[in-house]
Amino acid sequence: QVQLVESGGGLVQAGGSLRLACAATGRTANGYAIGWFRQAPGKDREFLATIAGNGRNTLYKDSVKGRFTISRDNAQNTVYLQMNSLKPEDTAVYHCAAGSYTDNWASYGARGQGTQVTVSS
Repeated sequence: QVQLVESGGGLVQAGGSLRLACAATGRTANGYAIGWFRQAPGKDREFLATIAGNGRNTLYKDSVKGRFTISRDNAQNTVYLQMNSLKPEDTAVYHCAAGSYTDNWASYGARGQGTQVTVSS
């Protein structure tokens, strides 16, 4: 059973940066792709990025390419989401999830509780 805990959220001004971390526990955690998703109040959940278990393949939502970077440190069982040039519309609860290498939330069986990111204008 994989369990995930997100950290690194907070309040930042527009144009600033944050690095989110997703710490995974469980024997087989490194065998799963880890994806990042977000959900803003009143909006649908949105895929952001995912990284394969070997760390060599990544997939991004077009609108965050160039601003967000996903990476993983399998020795530390941690996946990161570096977010730069943040905008007020990036405000949301950010979740990481473990599962298949896809942009489909339903394909991720283990999900974290989320971390709040608030970007002020």
